[in-house]
Amino acid sequence: MTTAFDFSFVDLDGQKQDLDQYRGKALLLVNVASKCGFTPQYEGLEKVWREYRDQGLVVIGFPCDQFGHQEPGNAEEIRNFCSLTYEVDFPLSEKVDVNGDTAHPLWKWLKAEKTGLLGFSGIKWNFSKFLIGRDGKVLERYAPTDKPENLRGDIEAALE
Repeated sequence: MTTAFDFSFVDLDGQKQDLDQYRGKALLLVNVASKCGFTPQYEGLEKVWREYRDQGLVVIGFPCDQFGHQEPGNAEEIRNFCSLTYEVDFPLSEKVDVNGDTAHPLWKWLKAEKTGLLGFSGIKWNFSKFLIGRDGKVLERYAPTDKPENLRGDIEAALE
């Protein structure tokens, strides 16, 4: 059976990162963008990361430019924006696609595991979120409008 821990991504430094390194931890995976109306959610993502990382939560951002060209920057520009504007220090991947034939394999799997509203599997916009349990299975899918700080109850349940 496939779990999130079977996938990998390339980080902003160009280094392959196996999600298996997080086996036994809960994951919050988010497609992010620097020029989106939801971009201030970086602050909430960083807050839940700092609040729960010692208990086993890992937040990972996946920059994506598929929605309104809202992530136009290169890796260095993305890193600088995130660290200088929101003091982000959770892991970030290189820019990925989350929809279509070129979608990252992890995101294809996430969408197949947990469809959205009315069974729609596609990612509708930036800051869609998936909560993964310590067993690597998708627990919940959240809309871009769901603020990270409002997920605390689900995060705490995933960490129990």
